Amino acid sequence: MALIYQKDPRSGITYAYEATYWWDKEKKQSRCKRTLVGRLDEKTGKVRPTDGRCRKAMETKSTPKDLPTTTTMSTKSTEGTAHKFYGATYLFDAVGEKLGLTADLKQCFPKTWDKILSLAYYLILEGDSAYRFEKWGLIHKHPFGRDIPSQRSSELFASITDDQKNEFFRLQASRRIEKEYWAYDITSISSYSETLKQVQYGKSKEDDKLPQINLALLFGEQSGLPFYYRKLAGNIPDVKTVRRLLDELDIFGFSKIKLLMDRGFYSKANINGMLKERLKFLMSAKTSTIFVRQGIDSVYDDIRIFPDFIHNMGLYGTTVLMDWNYNYVDRPKGDNVSETRRLYLHVYFNAERAAEEEMKFNAKLSNLKNELESGDFLDSNEKFYRKFFETAKRSGSGFRTIPKLGAIEEACRYFGCFALISNEKMDAEAAIKLYRARDVVEKAFGNLKDRLNMRRFLVSSEQALDGKLFVEFVALIYLSYINKQMHDQDLYKNFSMNQVLDKLDVIECFETPGRKLRVGEVLDKQNMLFTKLGVAPLTSS
Repeated sequence: MALIYQKDPRSGITYAYEATYWWDKEKKQSRCKRTLVGRLDEKTGKVRPTDGRCRKAMETKSTPKDLPTTTTMSTKSTEGTAHKFYGATYLFDAVGEKLGLTADLKQCFPKTWDKILSLAYYLILEGDSAYRFEKWGLIHKHPFGRDIPSQRSSELFASITDDQKNEFFRLQASRRIEKEYWAYDITSISSYSETLKQVQYGKSKEDDKLPQINLALLFGEQSGLPFYYRKLAGNIPDVKTVRRLLDELDIFGFSKIKLLMDRGFYSKANINGMLKERLKFLMSAKTSTIFVRQGIDSVYDDIRIFPDFIHNMGLYGTTVLMDWNYNYVDRPKGDNVSETRRLYLHVYFNAERAAEEEMKFNAKLSNLKNELESGDFLDSNEKFYRKFFETAKRSGSGFRTIPKLGAIEEACRYFGCFALISNEKMDAEAAIKLYRARDVVEKAFGNLKDRLNMRRFLVSSEQALDGKLFVEFVALIYLSYINKQMHDQDLYKNFSMNQVLDKLDVIECFETPGRKLRVGEVLDKQNMLFTKLGVAPLTSS
């Protein structure tokens, strides 16, 4: 139990609290309970009860247990003294300095940067609604240092402008632009709100039946860090967003970039757009297109040989140089121009995937056959009936079916095959390793929805949504950095991210006006975690 003094800036009165700290094993979080015992008399240095609730107890206490007086602690030394948890927020402070996050926020949000950081820290450690910030803020050292009531956080969200966000994106992107590919992907977030304009029914990434908005993220493939996001209406398909992305990157002044995308963005228009802007790209290609199938057919008979085997990935791969019919509009003349560009098609074959796809396909054919012969047709399967079977009416009930072997054989031909397309020279092994690095985006979506409590939107105004999204995005940068360091240092073998943050969060600090910040006991294991996370260890003082 500790005695804490806190001055009310409005009244100038210093209150005394008894603080009890403990570790909640169930929630794996530090907890604190404060009990008001009285107010500090600046003339005598004694604590006087504020009302009758504590008066009798204080008057009957013996002298050795009395609250501190001026004989043991002066008013000057106790006023504003605080005892708080510091380890996890120290980690965030250090990461913010290392990544330039703090500097960029100060430049873009000179009046509110510390509030933004404090709310981001809170979301990472608690993942709770902003209205519960007060309890967390009282027992943690954080950049703003004071409470942020729910009304103030709403005002903060509403004050964040598009110009400020765009400048922040530009500053963050400029720190990594020449070093890596940028992975681009979109996730959907559901909402119960009926007032947000962009909440629409669309193709949910998680088969959720609620209306949604879509959130596009741009990540550094090597750094594992996000530096751009955009909110989209929930009914906009992924493939339609690339043109707008290229326009915004051009506004930011980025002309020489490299994009990494999945096949949801594959289209002739998008590839032509990136070729026109002279951007490097690597994306997954749809094997159902004529262009890709021509490339697969050109190596189909030779791909399953040992020289093309990529051992550490368990698949075969080879690269084909292809001619792409590049079309664009010559703006000065308004003419449609067609040219031939050389693209690299990386073709892969996975035997396990082929066997799995074949089993699923044969099971589907069996179901279709049973439906036809029993007369129990499904409208949704009509095109498959016609594509894979010929039917004849039996004399009795039902139908007699004859499989179309040619159509079935053609469908089976490409089982286990997939392809990547790029305009930068690399071999098949380098391409697949680079493409799989985009898994960082999937991990980020998981952190955003689970740890930062963004699986459902609980806001009712556009301004609140836009501002909260930005604070969540700042928090995501910290989480992404920690996730990358934990992977690189093999920390996930022994710890989860929750465990790492909980072990650091219990480190305490002591704040006294006019004195240097003092840090409580720090264990060797805690300093090992700081070191592996890329920040300087803390020392007790």
